[in-house]
Amino acid sequence: MAARSWRWNCWTACPDPAVRHPAAPRRKPTFLLTAPAGRCPARPCPHEEIMETKRTAYLTLLSPEDARRRWFAALDDAPLPEESVPLAAALHRITARPVAARRSSPAFHGAAMDGIAVRAEDTFCACPQHPLRLEVGTQAHWINTGHPLPDGCNAVIMVEHVVSEEDGRHVVIEKAAFPWQHVRKLGEDMVRTEIILAPGTRIGPCELGALAAGGVLDVPVFIRPRVAVIPSGSEIVPLAEAREEDLNSGRVLPEFNSLIFSAMIEEAGGVAEIRPIVPDDPAAIAAAVDAALDGGADVVLLNAGSSAGSRDYTAQVVRDMGQLLVHGIAVMPGKPTVLGVVRGRPVMGAPGYPVSATVAVEEFLLPLLARRQRRPLPQRERVQAAPCYPLPSRPGMEERLRVKLGEVDDTIIAVPLPRGAGTVTSLSRADGILTIPAACEGLDADVPVPVELLRSRKSLHGALLAIGSHDNTLDLLDGLLRRTHPAFRLTSAHVGSLGGLQALARRHCHLAGCHLLAADGVYNRQAIAEQLDEPMLLVRLVDREQGLMLRPGNPLHLHGVADLARDGVRFINRQRGSGTRVLLDHLLGREGLSPSRIQGYRDEEYTHMNVAAAVLSGRADAGLGVLAAAQALGLDFVPVGVEEYDLVIPQRLAQDERILALLEVIRSDAFREQVDALGGYGTTRTGEVIWEYPGRAAE
Repeated sequence: MAARSWRWNCWTACPDPAVRHPAAPRRKPTFLLTAPAGRCPARPCPHEEIMETKRTAYLTLLSPEDARRRWFAALDDAPLPEESVPLAAALHRITARPVAARRSSPAFHGAAMDGIAVRAEDTFCACPQHPLRLEVGTQAHWINTGHPLPDGCNAVIMVEHVVSEEDGRHVVIEKAAFPWQHVRKLGEDMVRTEIILAPGTRIGPCELGALAAGGVLDVPVFIRPRVAVIPSGSEIVPLAEAREEDLNSGRVLPEFNSLIFSAMIEEAGGVAEIRPIVPDDPAAIAAAVDAALDGGADVVLLNAGSSAGSRDYTAQVVRDMGQLLVHGIAVMPGKPTVLGVVRGRPVMGAPGYPVSATVAVEEFLLPLLARRQRRPLPQRERVQAAPCYPLPSRPGMEERLRVKLGEVDDTIIAVPLPRGAGTVTSLSRADGILTIPAACEGLDADVPVPVELLRSRKSLHGALLAIGSHDNTLDLLDGLLRRTHPAFRLTSAHVGSLGGLQALARRHCHLAGCHLLAADGVYNRQAIAEQLDEPMLLVRLVDREQGLMLRPGNPLHLHGVADLARDGVRFINRQRGSGTRVLLDHLLGREGLSPSRIQGYRDEEYTHMNVAAAVLSGRADAGLGVLAAAQALGLDFVPVGVEEYDLVIPQRLAQDERILALLEVIRSDAFREQVDALGGYGTTRTGEVIWEYPGRAAE
């Protein structure tokens, strides 16, 4: 808990009567839980340095398992009420009790083949040496598949094994039938009163068919749990109302977490009711919770305001309205989670950042909905995957890390996606979730660990894993590959050219993007020979124009690399090992400039688009990158040269069906047309094998 102290609260009084705010009459000092000083809400305040707003301290951090147990123990464990719905409306609903067949299926002995129905015992003497002649209508009866057997018959002989005589009144068979041959017996599938579906079953297409066969036209299911989703935040606006100029200025943020929550709730069998956005005001939040509960919500999900900042009120509201059971979970992302009970119903506060919020909903809300519907929480398939490099982590906090996966030489490699709690693309791009236990400081590279799959195990085989330099054309390549070869996809991770070659050396990827310039002016060959032992193919992807990306209008009048050393010019660099960083060092050396003279030389980004975004936002005045990135964000561009961007592919994979498909796409007219449309690229040699590296053993 935070320390207690006596402080003047600017909401109630200002210590100097001469500058007292009109709405803040002189009062006694207020006893508060203190934390670092916050800003006075009536800005500007001349005594802001001593003003302080109330902050909510975290309770003891609990593991996800302990937090769930505490929350569930305080809730009514009764299942949801049930209702009866027509069979046609039962898809994806959850059965509330055992569902029994109302009739047998089949309801009669029926033919499973076209042919003749017979009494098997009458055919026992038939054989090729002594064919048996049967009279149609008495000893044999023509029958079609699915039709009921005539009285006295207990077998069907396939039409292919029957010879009709010319008179049409007799047939000949050469093989005896056995009892119940090619017959679907009464109740073979199900018998009346037999249980078809157990309680807690999610009804899918096949379950619908089973219910129909059993004559069940009305299905007892749980009422779908209603989850009221209340977004909060004075700075957020509905997604449809967000104007570009306001978003770009940072005045407002679009609210889209509720869209994610709605889909997750619907998949879990619930109904999401999105409530209006409420401002950062405890009274307004409490009123929204009351309205949701009065409206019949089974669960209330408050989004944002669950942390411990001065304007985070979720925990305070839950405490004031009912029971605050949990505030803070020992898991990253998702730590600022609130769990409580108000008026006997569960209330949850999820963090505002999308990744944190998604983890919180997966950890707590989805298990709660499954529990109320008496169904097991769906379990994701797990595989063993080896991290491509060490993954440090904070001890004492369990970490959920989203990863890309690729199967290289029968080993599944895990490449971590950005860890930021607000990086929503890590949710859509991830193939799996890797958990780093709270008891360790991280994971070692190349040591397999369990990973929960977000995609099918089979899809991993079709994934080509590219690790190395970033280029926008890789995304075009992936799109065309999926369109022309749906079983395959290109998944890329951006660690720089040198990092890509090192990943190839460790057999952590299928190919690497590379554009490393050597002192002799030749791209990639020297770096490949220095880093790799096994034979490689160097395939040209594109020639691309590199240059300085500058703020629109080039307000600082920068015309070349030498201008980066001017006072007041802020630069944004690429990470070590990237080809763009190597190019910059080459250009600086040619100008006789030390990197120490470049303000921002050590400020790094991992992609050309992120460098462009840094310049556009005003964080930097210039960055080195490709023309396509500058054009995409409307930046000025000063070219410094054309470089060769190649793909490095192990020769042992040259006949792999995925690599062959990729090369086919690279050499297609469609790919060249899309690349040319980006601008700043050359495709004259695209798809050519520029060099066959024999490997060190051949040297």
